[in-house]
Amino acid sequence: MAVNIPELEQKRVVIVGAGFAGLKLARLLAKKNFQVVLIDKHNYHQFQPLFYQVAMSGLEPSSISFPLRKAFQRADNVTIRIAEVEEIQAEQNRIITNVGLVNYDILVLAYGTQTNFFNNQKFEALAYPLKSVSQALFVRNEILSDLEDALITRNFEDRQLMLDIVVVGGGPTGVEMAGALAEMKKYILPKDYKELDYNEVDIYLIQGGSRLLPGMSEFAGDNAKEYLENLGVHVMTGCRVVDLDENYVYLKDGSKIKAGKVIWAAGVKCPRINGLKEVCYGPANRLIVDEQLQVCEYDNVYAIGDLAYLKSEEYERGHPQVAQVAIQQAKLLAKNLIKKQSKGFVYNDLGSMATIGRNKAVVELPRFKFKGFFAWLVWLFVHINSLIGVKNKIVVFLNWTWNYLTYDQSLRLIIRPYIRPKRKRPTGNS
Repeated sequence: MAVNIPELEQKRVVIVGAGFAGLKLARLLAKKNFQVVLIDKHNYHQFQPLFYQVAMSGLEPSSISFPLRKAFQRADNVTIRIAEVEEIQAEQNRIITNVGLVNYDILVLAYGTQTNFFNNQKFEALAYPLKSVSQALFVRNEILSDLEDALITRNFEDRQLMLDIVVVGGGPTGVEMAGALAEMKKYILPKDYKELDYNEVDIYLIQGGSRLLPGMSEFAGDNAKEYLENLGVHVMTGCRVVDLDENYVYLKDGSKIKAGKVIWAAGVKCPRINGLKEVCYGPANRLIVDEQLQVCEYDNVYAIGDLAYLKSEEYERGHPQVAQVAIQQAKLLAKNLIKKQSKGFVYNDLGSMATIGRNKAVVELPRFKFKGFFAWLVWLFVHINSLIGVKNKIVVFLNWTWNYLTYDQSLRLIIRPYIRPKRKRPTGNS
C-alpha cells in the first residue's frame, strides 16, 4: 500500500535522510515549486559533531537536535514521514519503506553513514558506537553507572574494569572524546567522586595509522597528540585492535589492555538499500556519482552528503565526509533542480578543526594553521553557528559558558529508558 502523502501538481522530490545534506536540500526546495517528501527514521535532525558532548554530560540531547516538523511549519509543499527505506524500485520510480511505498519523480539519497565495525561481530556486540543521540545517551549512562559501581567495589582489578576506558579511532570524534574524558577525570571526579582515586582512571586512545587526525595535516595531528598526552591520555598510534572481550582489548602486537568500556570511533560505512545495481557502490558502500551528483546508471536518482562518492584528481578517495561537503552539495543540487541546469560540483574547502579540551584546539584554514586558545574560540563559534534553531544556539552557548566558568557540568544524570510491551497499532495502510 502507498503511504498517505498529498498528491500535488508539483514535481515530487523524495529526500531520504535529514542530516546536513538532506535537511539543507529540503529547506532550499521548500521555497520553490516542488513537492518535497522528507523521509527519516527520526523526527528530528541531529548535530553529529557534538554527540560526544552529550555522551560526556556537557550538553542536553535536545540542544543538538531540532524537530523536522518545526523546521517546515510554514511550508505547505513539504511532507515529512518517519520511516525506513527498505528497497528502491527505480524502474517504477518508487521506494518501499517499512510503512508502505512512496512514488517519486526525483529521488535524493542522503541517509549518511553508520559505524564501521569491519564485519567483526565481537566489535559490534561489545564496543560502544557514537553515531546517534540515543547512542550518546547510552554511553553517558554507562560511564556514570560504572563510576557509581566503582565506589562500592573494593577489588582493584574489578574496579579497573569500571574505570578504564579505551577509545578506538584517532579522527576528530576519537580525539575529542578522549579529550573530554581526560577533562572529566581532571575536573569532575575529584569533586563528585571524592572516595575514588582519580589516578586509577586510565584513558587510552588507539589509532591504527601513524598519527592522529589523518584527514588533517601533521601539524594538527602532532599538536592533538601533545595536548592529549599533557592531559594524561595514553595515545597509541600505529596500533590496531584485533579482538575484544568483556575484560580486555587485544592489539595486533600481542599486547592487551584491561578495560570494560570501548568507545568505537574507528570509521564509518554507508548502509546498503536493496534495489540499486552493484556497480553503483564504491568504497565503504558509498554511492558513485557524477559531477552533477547523479548516481551512475540512473537518470533521476541523486546522492549527496557522506553517501556520495565523487572521485577527482584532487580527491582520489572521494570528498571528506564532513558537514561542509554535504551542505555545499545540497546547495548545488538545489540550484540545478530549480534552474534546470547541470553545473558540476566543486568543493570549496573552508578548513578543518578539532578540539581537545578547554583552550585547546587545532584549526586549519586554506591559507594558515593555528592552535590553542584562539583556535578553541573559532571551534566554539563555528559549531554554535552551525546549530539549527536560535534556541539551540543560545542554550549551547550558555552551557559552554557555565562549564568554562565553573569547571563543571550539571547534566550528569543516569536516565535509563523505560521499556514496556509495545502496543499493536494499525499501520494506516491496511
